[in-house]
Amino acid sequence: MGKRIAIIGGGNLGTAIAEGLLASRFAAPDEIIITKRNTATLEHLQQQGVEISKDNSYAVQKSNLVILAVKPFQVKEVLEGIKNQLSEQHLLVSVVTGISIKDMEEIIPFKIPVFRSMPNTAIAIRESMTCLSYVNAQEADVKWVYDLFSTVGKVVKIDEKLMNAATVLGACGTAYAMRYIRANIQGGIEIGFDAVTASLIAAQTVKGAAELLLQKGSHPEQEIDKVTTPKGCTIAGLNEMEHQGFSSSLIKGISTSYKKIETN
Repeated sequence: MGKRIAIIGGGNLGTAIAEGLLASRFAAPDEIIITKRNTATLEHLQQQGVEISKDNSYAVQKSNLVILAVKPFQVKEVLEGIKNQLSEQHLLVSVVTGISIKDMEEIIPFKIPVFRSMPNTAIAIRESMTCLSYVNAQEADVKWVYDLFSTVGKVVKIDEKLMNAATVLGACGTAYAMRYIRANIQGGIEIGFDAVTASLIAAQTVKGAAELLLQKGSHPEQEIDKVTTPKGCTIAGLNEMEHQGFSSSLIKGISTSYKKIETN
């Protein structure tokens, strides 16, 4: 793409982003530099041609786009350490939970394009749902960052005020889906399957259901109608789940998570 990318923080998320960029060929190995105090864990990236370093300031000087992938409590210290290396030609992208654009702008001494991105753990297999907001960015900058995260999954641009809600729906949502799958596996074992077979059937069924919605753009109820016949086993099971509070408990769970993140 002709631009150099610095990933500040080579933990699970930073490493997953680097691997996604390489796998999709969005960036060549020599266009990526990633930093971490313990660089030994990044050797597999170095072997592919990615530059690794312990020096954040050096990485920023050698890049056009800086992806901040550190822990929330480290953001202030890291930005203070690199702010003098940032220039008006840089783009700054944060994938750090709970750190607002305003928080970052208060540390940076001049205006640059600042993006806030919320991916989820499926970024490790290039299936993330990433929500994106930004300020001071030109259309070309937005497109470039949007395309970057498109290499590791789906992307949607949102107002920053919805970022906490995006965290609940897109990031916490992974855990909610996993809990449903686990319950499905337990039910499968109860009706006769071994755990391995039940796990495969449950996971692939959920994956297929999600792909139906993504590829066809249909509403969930449309797809439900296709498998619910009069007096059939599907509608009987669905009705029992609703009687036990399936949908309402999920909605309440999402609402409770949102209230928690808003009060932190």
